[in-house]
Amino acid sequence: MEIKRKNGKIYAPLKDKWLVETPEETVRQKYIVKLVTEYGYSLEQMDQEITTNNCSDRGNGAARADIVIWKTKEDKENNFNSFIVVECKAETVKIRRKDFYQGSNYAANTNSAFLVLTNNKETKYYKIDKSRIPNNDEAFQEIIAIPKACDIDNEKEIKRLLTQTKTFTRDEFTRVLFSCHNIIRNNDKLSPEAAFDEISKILFMKIKYEREQKGTMVFTKKKFQDEEKVFEKNIRPSLIGTHMDLPYMQYLFNNTKKEFKNDELFEDNEIIKIRQNSFESILKLLEKYNLSDTADDIKGIAFEQFLGKTFRGELGQFFTPRTIVDFMIDILEPQEGEIICDPACGSGGFLIKAFEYVRSKIENDIQKRKDIFKEQILGTDYNKLTDKEQTKRNKDLNSIFNQLNKELETVKKDGIESRLYKLSHKCIYGTDANPRMARTSKMNMIMHGDGHGGVHHHDGLLNVNGIFENRFDVIVTNPPFGSRVDKDLKITEADRFTDKAKIKYYMNKYGSRYTEALEQVNNNIGKKLLDQYDLGKSTTLTEVLFIERCFRLLNQGGRMGIVLPEGVLNNGRKMQKIRDYFEGKGKIILVCSIPQDVFIAAGATVKPSILFFKKFTATEEKKYLQIKEQATIEIDNKYQPELDVLESSYKNMKKDKVYREKLKDINNKKANEIKQLIKARFDYIVPMVKVDKAGITTTGAPCENELIDVAKEYKNYNEHAQLWDKSELSFKYSLDNTLGVLRVHNSIEEKLGELNAGA
Repeated sequence: MEIKRKNGKIYAPLKDKWLVETPEETVRQKYIVKLVTEYGYSLEQMDQEITTNNCSDRGNGAARADIVIWKTKEDKENNFNSFIVVECKAETVKIRRKDFYQGSNYAANTNSAFLVLTNNKETKYYKIDKSRIPNNDEAFQEIIAIPKACDIDNEKEIKRLLTQTKTFTRDEFTRVLFSCHNIIRNNDKLSPEAAFDEISKILFMKIKYEREQKGTMVFTKKKFQDEEKVFEKNIRPSLIGTHMDLPYMQYLFNNTKKEFKNDELFEDNEIIKIRQNSFESILKLLEKYNLSDTADDIKGIAFEQFLGKTFRGELGQFFTPRTIVDFMIDILEPQEGEIICDPACGSGGFLIKAFEYVRSKIENDIQKRKDIFKEQILGTDYNKLTDKEQTKRNKDLNSIFNQLNKELETVKKDGIESRLYKLSHKCIYGTDANPRMARTSKMNMIMHGDGHGGVHHHDGLLNVNGIFENRFDVIVTNPPFGSRVDKDLKITEADRFTDKAKIKYYMNKYGSRYTEALEQVNNNIGKKLLDQYDLGKSTTLTEVLFIERCFRLLNQGGRMGIVLPEGVLNNGRKMQKIRDYFEGKGKIILVCSIPQDVFIAAGATVKPSILFFKKFTATEEKKYLQIKEQATIEIDNKYQPELDVLESSYKNMKKDKVYREKLKDINNKKANEIKQLIKARFDYIVPMVKVDKAGITTTGAPCENELIDVAKEYKNYNEHAQLWDKSELSFKYSLDNTLGVLRVHNSIEEKLGELNAGA
């Protein structure tokens, strides 16, 4: 069976007539062909564009289905309940069940077992829970397939398909990845990290193959073996004596490297480092999954779970538990159009969550617009209209939906950048100094649906590409704890960015700002890295330098969330200069003390806290500096008579020990009083909270998560305080009516002890 076309029309076998070939009609007829040729259903047990008036959704009128399948021809003729309902849309329409309201209603009203939503590029399958109220989202649960015609009466197979939910599939996929990992560990004796690298290569080879097949064919062991025979017979002989004379497995990987070259996933000289029998065994395990067609939240979360367990120990520092990631993004609330960065991105957890958070906002906004248009166009008189009038309104509505769905395109079309394209390509940035983790972060983000293009292998303390000072609206990071920057570490030629094509690209994109950004490295070759940072004179601790780095990266008024060891906050005089430094750069908007258990599963032993800052706006910075200057003048004047008396009492001041001690004592008093005066005059609330349960135990198992309530309450606080508002609004806000989770203080170092005591 094939598609038939003539004179701008397409043949509809279920209607036995020629129809105008609209984008939606094309998808419908292609899927009918697929149902016949791939699933084995007959035209006699199907019908097209069927309506039922049994519809409770006000304003929708009669529910309509694009394609309806009955179990038998007789069921169709006797008007029995349908078995499968298929709803089709044009290729430009993103698959969201709410957009397919007609088919969903028909499926629910006729007690269908399965619902299919397709736009030709993407297809989703749902089972219908008949115990739920129709039109309730919980009545439709996404599964991974529908039955073939030969299995209609096979109760065991139908039951299997109905239980293959997305959650089940995700867990199953995770187990398969671990099985692949074990094959390499056992057969090829590679380390866990090296074994992971090989699995990643195979996953991307599989993704490339299935993309080329447009999701219609899975890369299987048999397919590989069949193509290898053709390659060895017809192609490889012509490659003898060239650098391309490789086994088929390596030949495929070379083509995959070319496919993902712009993504910088693999080194040019990278090869497959496992035996062919291991490669084929892994393909066999993976062959039930079409990765180009598998939902992002299945393969993405499965990949992430696999990452977390694979990289325990040595690379555990690169993984921030999901409960912490979710909490920090919920507090920071990144918005569409804001530019987000993690300068120590590890496996990309923060960037992925930020991407998903903003993507969800975009999708929800588009859905709200659709709901408004739906109500306006269909109208309350829809039920009273003729079929022709209803068809006209539905066509008008679908036309608007098609335009709105273009905003969800992940690629640039006709030179137009969609909202989702801008998010993915212009708003997400990260670096990691570990090449494996930078590559893993990119892979992880691709598995979750993109946003990976701004991630680079680079020292997070140095500028690279689009990552430079005064550029970001949101910084969220978990920098490495406890490590130190070597005092003799210098910026070298290896740190210089030399890719002329990319330099030209970034120059066009950022102009003179990019030239200035490159100077941080180019003008300091041979100089010490610590000398580039104000705090480098006081400490070599990596986490402290990253605090300064994050402040530098932020725009004025930008906000930051950072995981830090609690010693940075409460280690007495040792860290006082550091605290004074960052308190002079921005406002502390929340301090959250979390249990040490959270990071033990990842191999860390330091008690952590999460700090949230808002960098001063230009007005706030001016006000702070004025207050500081005035406070300094007042305290200097206060102590000047005492200093005059001291100097007149000692002739040889520089050599007199008593003089030096008294002078030091006066200067310490002055510094403390200046600080207290600044705090009193530049006063604002610092919410602080201590949680005992943060969603993860010492073994990595889930547990109660108090951070969820903290995030909810903080949003309530933020709504009143308007923390993200860059105008000069008062940040004073009474918390008397909140749940009592937050405690408000004006000084971190003085009150952190209370938190640890359970206050």
